[in-house]
Amino acid sequence: MTRDLSNIVKAYDVRGLCPGELDADIARALGAAFARFAGSPRIVTARDMRETGVELSRAFAEGVTSQGVDVVEAGLGSTDLLYYAAGTLDVPGAMFTASHNPARYNGIKLCLAGAKPVGQDSGLAQLRADAERYLDEGLPAYDGTPGTVSQQELLAGYASYMKQLVPGIESIRPLKVVVDAGNGMGGYTVPAVFEGLPLDTTSMYFELDGSFPHHEANPIDPANTADLQARVLSERADLGLAFDGDADRCFVIDERGEIVSPSVLTALIAHRELGKHPGSTIIHNLITSKAVPEVVSENGGTPVRTRVGHSFIKAEMARTAAVFGGEHSGHFYFSEFWNADSGMLAALHALAALGGQDGTLSQLLTSYDRYAASGEVNSTVDDQQARVAAIKQRYADLELDELDGLTVTSPEGWWFNVRASNTEPLLRLNVEAPDVATMERVRDEALALIRG
Repeated sequence: MTRDLSNIVKAYDVRGLCPGELDADIARALGAAFARFAGSPRIVTARDMRETGVELSRAFAEGVTSQGVDVVEAGLGSTDLLYYAAGTLDVPGAMFTASHNPARYNGIKLCLAGAKPVGQDSGLAQLRADAERYLDEGLPAYDGTPGTVSQQELLAGYASYMKQLVPGIESIRPLKVVVDAGNGMGGYTVPAVFEGLPLDTTSMYFELDGSFPHHEANPIDPANTADLQARVLSERADLGLAFDGDADRCFVIDERGEIVSPSVLTALIAHRELGKHPGSTIIHNLITSKAVPEVVSENGGTPVRTRVGHSFIKAEMARTAAVFGGEHSGHFYFSEFWNADSGMLAALHALAALGGQDGTLSQLLTSYDRYAASGEVNSTVDDQQARVAAIKQRYADLELDELDGLTVTSPEGWWFNVRASNTEPLLRLNVEAPDVATMERVRDEALALIRG
């Protein structure tokens, strides 16, 4: 009976319980499928700190080399280090990580040469079908010479490249920073990147440990930044940085111990990128703050709104030749980084902006932090479509937009978006308004409709 991989081949990557759902046999079959799909004589791999990554990456390499394709192993690395490898070496890549997921998970993020993404519509569906067939029938026969496996150290080159992309980072004033790596790959990359910068760094949970003994490496959940917020205050630091497990996302804490909204960070970086590239296009997804397109327009740029999800952001960046893109989930994309996302580049931009002036971070961000936001509120529902239809009927006299879920916009200056989860019976609500009282009123009205 043919194996069904639909439960682990997601929209953007492969991810599942390991062991249980993802194992060496599946990794080997995916390696062979990717070797044939990618059409390159070499593929680069990297892995995060999860123990199962060693076995999975080794099996994947066996699949790749079985088809006559060489494997370059970068070893331990963050996801953006893998993108750096795929970009500088101009070869396809495979990153073994489950990102912010709990310890029992692992996965594979794939890209083509130049860090071009591979998603459901750009290869993952075919790779899944091929891998299912290979699990049933065996790997395809190859009558040439098998590929080889070699190792290449890329951390030093990555660290140097990241600093080159952020103007002014080498000449900032001395800053006191606390970094929470969450026992993830930030603990590996941050020391290399920060070396030589005028930073007094307090390290939290830098030991690579895929069991995440202190907290999950998922800074979008405020419970996981509580330790960092307290430490920023106790150390009287200028800012704090929190990375997720594979360090492709970064969240920022200001000197008051307050979480900086990713939308505010998007607006700040957009302003900086427009300083480097005047008149350029900036991408933002539809749940970022209204402040983002306002700041972009005020600084002579062109804001372009997209659906939520990195495949949509990257596609729009390529289509519009945008220099930067930001998502409210903490993903930040840079044209000079092959349109790929990097938590490290976001962190360096925050440091460069703060260290290039004399004020505090909260003072610096005042002009970018303009509205009251609810954050994402998730509700379990029985019938997603029926609940969205009820909201649509209730707000029929207002501006309605269905680019991604349903966005309702009021002339009073508030808006909200309701989107259905692709994988769970959830509706996700985001609300923004000119003040907290209005935001809470609109949020509660929408939740009453969502939750019946």
